[in-house]
Amino acid sequence: MTATHPTQPTHRTSAKQEWAAGLVTFGAVMLTIAGLLAVFRGIMAIAKDDVFVTTPNYVFQFNLTSWGWIHLVLGVIAVGVSFGLFTAATWARVAGVAIAGLIIIANFLSLPYYPVWSVVAIAFSGFIIWALCVVKRDEY
Repeated sequence: MTATHPTQPTHRTSAKQEWAAGLVTFGAVMLTIAGLLAVFRGIMAIAKDDVFVTTPNYVFQFNLTSWGWIHLVLGVIAVGVSFGLFTAATWARVAGVAIAGLIIIANFLSLPYYPVWSVVAIAFSGFIIWALCVVKRDEY
């Protein structure tokens, strides 16, 4: 009697797929949160809230309303893309990485206006990019 051995145990593949699906879901949830926070930040800036710092002689100086619209649009797009991530669509992973990168750039450029939150948003977006890039297509 001969026994055949599979090349990979089935429980390992299953655990790997669950880990990958968990990372994509993590990225989707984080992108939803980052998008909603960007929307709220955009609304605050458009409403000319007093929580923002005015920085004279800043190279990338826009008025506060411009930064508000930029963050609002990026936030709305991020929330929309995050819904696609919940379905594990490849286009949504690519778009999620792209929008998270744009959120990083926007927060870097608006760093003098709201410094602590900009650093937090940059870190959030970094985790989103990591979660969406670390999973291979055939793993989920």
